[in-house]
Amino acid sequence: MSLQPHSGAEIPPLTVRVARASNPHGTTAMWIRDRLDGLWTDEDFTAWYPRDGRPGLSPAQLATVCVLQYVMNLSDRAAAEAVRCRIDFKYALGLELEDAGFHHRVLSDFRDRLAEGDRADRLLGLALTRIRRVRGRYGS
Repeated sequence: MSLQPHSGAEIPPLTVRVARASNPHGTTAMWIRDRLDGLWTDEDFTAWYPRDGRPGLSPAQLATVCVLQYVMNLSDRAAAEAVRCRIDFKYALGLELEDAGFHHRVLSDFRDRLAEGDRADRLLGLALTRIRRVRGRYGS
């Protein structure tokens, strides 16, 4: 599987309308997207994947799923089902409402890649640097 960058930078307009209509006060998943979007991009993961092969899932989106999974205490199967079925997860990941999601084993494969070397530490450091930069802009 190769990396084909697509981190869901733009949330599809229909996904936004439906998510906001059905959850006017937002949900945890929507809050995370609205406040923490941009902690990482697919380009942050390019060294993790070969340059050729079949297109892969967005690693930035998979990292976001892992955060949601941890925050909501979901199993891999439940997290993959949430991506497939929940509008707020589609919002958080910038997916079309018709997106079919992925098989739950993709999450353990992603965590295996994350566990190699110091990747997890570097990814966390990158996210913290970006959070500090955003906080600095708002004087917090």
